[in-house]
Amino acid sequence: MNARKTLLALCVALGSGATLLPAVASAEIYVRIAPPAARTEVVPVLRPGYVWVPGYWNWNGRHYVWVRGHTIRGRRGYHWSPDRWAQDHGRWHRERGRWDRD
Repeated sequence: MNARKTLLALCVALGSGATLLPAVASAEIYVRIAPPAARTEVVPVLRPGYVWVPGYWNWNGRHYVWVRGHTIRGRRGYHWSPDRWAQDHGRWHRERGRWDRD
């Protein structure tokens, strides 16, 4: 009987702990100012199995800030689509970089 109560208490504790985890929210941010031209970056020699993620302009709420490019581990069967800014009815929004299937 004691083991059954312990198991029940453990299940209740784990279940209530999971509800305390923060929810992931994503919001589109639109900017009326077009981003500057991309900077030229020197792409280093890549190690096997790694890909280059080019730099991009990020909006910090007041102005654009350059985020430098970097290398990440590649994924077999996928290619990296870099961050980019797209215009929509005179406003700009950032489309985040992502892995796309080949």
